[in-house]
Amino acid sequence: MAGAALVFVVDDDASVRKSLTRVIGSAGYTVEAFASAREFLEAARATGPCCLILDVRMPGITGLDLQKTLAQAVHRIPVVFITGHGDIAMGVEAMKAGAVDFLTKPFAAKDLLDAIRRAVERDTQDLGTEARARSIHARVETLTARERQVFALVVTGMLNKQIAGRLGIAEKTVKVHRARVMEKMGAGSVAELVRLADSVGVIVAKT
Repeated sequence: MAGAALVFVVDDDASVRKSLTRVIGSAGYTVEAFASAREFLEAARATGPCCLILDVRMPGITGLDLQKTLAQAVHRIPVVFITGHGDIAMGVEAMKAGAVDFLTKPFAAKDLLDAIRRAVERDTQDLGTEARARSIHARVETLTARERQVFALVVTGMLNKQIAGRLGIAEKTVKVHRARVMEKMGAGSVAELVRLADSVGVIVAKT
């Protein structure tokens, strides 16, 4: 797990960046260090599990500012804050905004690595969830307009006869569309179809 994960470090103190890179790298992670939030935003790229070790107080864009910016991204990188000037208010704000941890310098290497492990585990889970959501959305896109209508009604628990009445089509036609929906969505039951829709908040076309 560690070997596949990338850890970004953003801190304006060169000695801190060097120290953190050494500690994190020794644990088997790949490390990329940046001297500022702007530098990170312009250069950082990740395709697999990762996390961000972020200093709170920095010139220009602060750590908390960067956290807010990243929160607007499609994929949110888990953040572990580090600070030598932390206070309770900062910690509360950071944690409420989704930070994995808030460590005050000096901190033990073990505490940092434990926080990184939790952050990487969260990111791995998030990436899996996002991939599943994309897959489900892609399946929905293969449905015809009529199949989407049937889908929307099937997941409400309506029977074929009721769906036929609602759409003004024959019951046997509903059965055909229903079977195609189940096949295209890869669902083995109505319950599974409902879970697929709910898991990604799929909203199909209105009837």
